[in-house]
Amino acid sequence: MKEEFYVERIVRIIAGTFVLASLLLAHFHSPNWLWLTAFVGLNLFQSGFTQFCPLFNILGKMGVPRFPKGCCTK
Repeated sequence: MKEEFYVERIVRIIAGTFVLASLLLAHFHSPNWLWLTAFVGLNLFQSGFTQFCPLFNILGKMGVPRFPKGCCTK
């Protein structure tokens, strides 16, 4: 079965990648990279309450499907 990528899944993958990358950069380069970790965490936190996520909107405009195929059909 082919894996399907949709907006919510891609947002989680990108957020996780940014957090891990910023932690590695903070460890090996400069602790100031932790600000990126804080930014991603704050953005995830506020989107849980407001349902607004800039990356969600960008991916939607790029044509990434919002739901997996067959998810919302009767």
